[in-house]
Amino acid sequence: MRIVEPKVEIITPIHGQEILHHIEQVGRVCYKSENNITEGSAEKFVGGIIKRGHEAVIEHYNITVKFTTDRGITHEIVRHRIASYAQESTRYCNYSKDKFSNEIAVIRPVDIKEGTKEYQDWKEAMESAEKFYFALLADGCKAQTARSVLPTCTKTEIMVTMNLREWRHFIRLRAASAAHPDIRILAVDLWKQFKEQIPVIFDDIEIEE
Repeated sequence: MRIVEPKVEIITPIHGQEILHHIEQVGRVCYKSENNITEGSAEKFVGGIIKRGHEAVIEHYNITVKFTTDRGITHEIVRHRIASYAQESTRYCNYSKDKFSNEIAVIRPVDIKEGTKEYQDWKEAMESAEKFYFALLADGCKAQTARSVLPTCTKTEIMVTMNLREWRHFIRLRAASAAHPDIRILAVDLWKQFKEQIPVIFDDIEIEE
């Protein structure tokens, strides 16, 4: 059994100024002000439409993000309906194969600290699940059946494509202090990456770290 760390990776190449220029080109059609596009006008225009709440304009740019997390957290992620998803399948992925190092991989919940009784109990539960998963495979079950004993903490990878408006909604909801701590780690990390790489779009979102 392997314990892996949660991770966020932006898959879409990010060119911040090009994104702003794209949104400005789209948005200025609403006002027939294309003639006002100049060097440096995009930041002011996009900042203005976000301030006015005209966020439909930023739906015209999509970004794909890869999350490495546990399957329980992906149940929260896929509740965002304005998105496309592609997820590692426990039906078709047989973890007894060499490409998976002949073991399951799990994500440790952030609230369970190494060296505690809770950690030892959790680790033993994960090892037990792995044991019976491989026992079912040895008994002749297919992976799609053996997966029934895999824990919620089973590591998975999920590709998520959302437009910028939905990513703003995702971050506001999933990086909030009341969010599940395991999804919050991912959302805060993503918010930091977006703020660093894309001017204006995420500047008005404040997150308590």
